[in-house]
Parts: sequence; C-alpha cells; structure tokens
Amino acid sequence: MTTSAKPSLRFFHSAALRTRSKKVLAAVERDEDPTQHAGALAMLVVDLTEAGLKYYFLKPLHQAQVGFVARQTASLGMAGSLRVMSPIIRSILAGTNATQMRVIARHIRQLM
Repeated sequence: MTTSAKPSLRFFHSAALRTRSKKVLAAVERDEDPTQHAGALAMLVVDLTEAGLKYYFLKPLHQAQVGFVARQTASLGMAGSLRVMSPIIRSILAGTNATQMRVIARHIRQLM
C-alpha cells in the first residue's frame, strides 16, 4: 500500500510554526553539513509534537467543556511529557549523521 493510500490524520498549527518548519527543513536539505542544524530540527520536532498534542487532545477537551481542573491536569501532564521527551529528542538527533538527518527532514516535509 502506498503512503497516499494509507489512512492518515492531520492537524493545524500556527503560521509561525509553519514558516519555521519550512526554514529549518530547507536548511537541513540544502546545507552541505546538515548536522549543524540538529538543535533546530530537534526543537522543531518538539514544537510540532506539542502542537499535535494540543490539537488532538487539549482542543477536544475544551470543546467538550471538560472541567477546568481536568483540562489543567491534562495540560500539565502533556507539558511534563514534553519536558521528558525534549532532551531525548535532542540527544538522538545530535547523534545522527547527515544522511539520517536528511531522511528525518524529508519525512517531516512529506507530512506537510
């Protein structure tokens, strides 16, 4: 089954994040040594993850008028998860080579 034929989901994020995504991915794709952009790519992955979690989880809680305490608990839990994930993402991407980094950037670009 081709990628386009598989079921998929998408989420909307800010124009600023979209602009930054394009800039970071272009830098990784074009630079002779894309590994120098590992930090920027890691931050982008974290920010896209956060935007997706907000869109898929926090937004529907708000729309469903789930209580304030439950929404705050969900928000704090999500923030805690991102705090744990961020250094792991940075560490993994810092250890990738140029080819691996370009593959990761290409995958993110295909999601756009």
